[in-house]
Amino acid sequence: MASQPPAQEPTTRRRQLLGRLSLPERTYITDALRTETVGGILLLIAAVIALIWANVWPHAYESVLDYTVGPSGPLHLDLTLDAWAKDGLLTIFFFVAGIELKREFVAGELRTPSAALLPVVAAVCGVTLPAVLFALANSGAGGHPGGWAIPTATDIAFALGVLAVVGSHLPSALRAFLLTLAVVDDLIAILIIAIFYSSGIKFWALGLAFAGLMLFWFLHRRGVHGWYLFVPLAFLNWALMHESGVHATVAGVAMGLMLRCHREGDEKQSPGEHIEHLVRPVSAGLAVPVFALFAAGVTITGPALGEVFTQATPLGIILGLLVGKTVGIFGGTWLAARFTRAELNPQLKWADMFAVSVLAGIGFTVSLLISELAFPDDPALADRSKAAVLVGSLLCALIATVLLKLRNRHYQELCEEEDRDLDGDGVPDVYQLDDPAWQARMAERARAAERAGGTEPTRPTEKGPDGTR
Repeated sequence: MASQPPAQEPTTRRRQLLGRLSLPERTYITDALRTETVGGILLLIAAVIALIWANVWPHAYESVLDYTVGPSGPLHLDLTLDAWAKDGLLTIFFFVAGIELKREFVAGELRTPSAALLPVVAAVCGVTLPAVLFALANSGAGGHPGGWAIPTATDIAFALGVLAVVGSHLPSALRAFLLTLAVVDDLIAILIIAIFYSSGIKFWALGLAFAGLMLFWFLHRRGVHGWYLFVPLAFLNWALMHESGVHATVAGVAMGLMLRCHREGDEKQSPGEHIEHLVRPVSAGLAVPVFALFAAGVTITGPALGEVFTQATPLGIILGLLVGKTVGIFGGTWLAARFTRAELNPQLKWADMFAVSVLAGIGFTVSLLISELAFPDDPALADRSKAAVLVGSLLCALIATVLLKLRNRHYQELCEEEDRDLDGDGVPDVYQLDDPAWQARMAERARAAERAGGTEPTRPTEKGPDGTR
C-alpha cells in the first residue's frame, strides 16, 4: 500500500499593511480628497496673501484683524474678525472632522480593532514624540513648555495642496492612510484643545450648550429635516459653548459626532455623509482659507527668521514637526506592523511610508490655532511660534516632495492600474478580476479586436487584494 503524503497544516495569511481598499471606501476617499485638494490649494494661496499683506501693509492687516463686529449681549459675541475666524469658521472645519471621525468608526478604517491599530498607533506616536521633543527643547531657562501641543497636528488639506502643486501622485492605500491618520490626529487635537485650552468655565452656559446638543441629536435621530431649523440651532450651540469658556470648536466636533453615518434600508448615503458632502466644500474652500488669511500673517525679517532657529520655542516647533512627526509616525507604523506580524503591500516599500510620514509633518491649520491659544498674553511669542509652524511645514513639504518625486512614476502606474476601466462600466477592473461576467466581456472584446485586425486591450495585472498574483 502506497504511503500517504503527510498532511499539510493550513497556512494563515498574514494581515496586509496598506492593502487595496474596498470599492465603496476607495470611492468615498477619492471624493473627499478631491475637495480637500482644492481646499489645500486655496489654503496655500491664502497663506501667501497673508504673508505679503502682513509684511507690505502691516498696519492695514492688523486693523482688519482687530475690527470688531457682532452683538455684545447677551452672549458677548462682539468679537474681532480674527476671533470670528479662529473660533467661528474653524468650528465648520471641526464639524466636518467630527463627521469624518464618526464615519471612520462605523464604516471606515477604524471600525475594526485590527484595521484601526495602525493609524491609531501611528497618530498617537506622531503626537507624543513632537510634544516630547518640544518639551526637551524648552526645558531650560527661557523655554516655554506651555506650547508643547503646537507641533502635534497634521494638516491634510495643506499636504494635499502641496501634492497637487508639485504634481505628485499617491496610490489610494497611501491616501487612505494619510486621511485616516489625519482624522485620528484631529480627534487628539480636539481633546487637547478642550482639556488644556479651556478656562473660566461658566457652568450655566455649558449646561445650556449640552442641552442644545441633546436637542440637535434628538431632532436628527427623529428624522427631522430642514436647514432653517438646524443651522440656527447649531449657531446657538456654538455661541453657548463660546460663552461657557470651553473652546467653541468643541461644539462643531460634538455635532459632527452626533450625526448618523451608517446607511439604513435602501439609502445611497447616510445623513452624515450627505451633510458632509454639502459642508466639506464650505470648510475646505472658505472656512480654512479665511482662517489662514487671518492667522498666517507674520512679519518675516532677517532677525525674525534668525530667532526661529535660535530660540527654544520656535526651534522646538520645527524639531517637533520635522523630526518628531516623521519619526513618530514612521516608527509607530513599523512597530505596529512588526508586533502584529503584518506584511507591507508588495507594491509599496517602507521608503514610501517614510515619505508620507514626512508629509504628515505639515501642521498648518491646527498648529496655527494652538499657537494663539498657547500664548494669549504674549503676541510676539505667538507670532514667532506661527513663523516656526510656517517654516517647519515648508521644510516638511520640500523634503516630502523630493522623496515622493523619486517614486512618482511608480505611483502613477499604480494609480493608472487602480483607475483602469476597459469595459466602461464605471467599476475599475482591478475589482472585477474574479467576476466571470467581466472575464467574458473582456474575452469578447479581445476576439472582436482580433477579428478587426487590432490588438487586444491591455488588461490590468491580475493581482489579488493583497497584491499577489
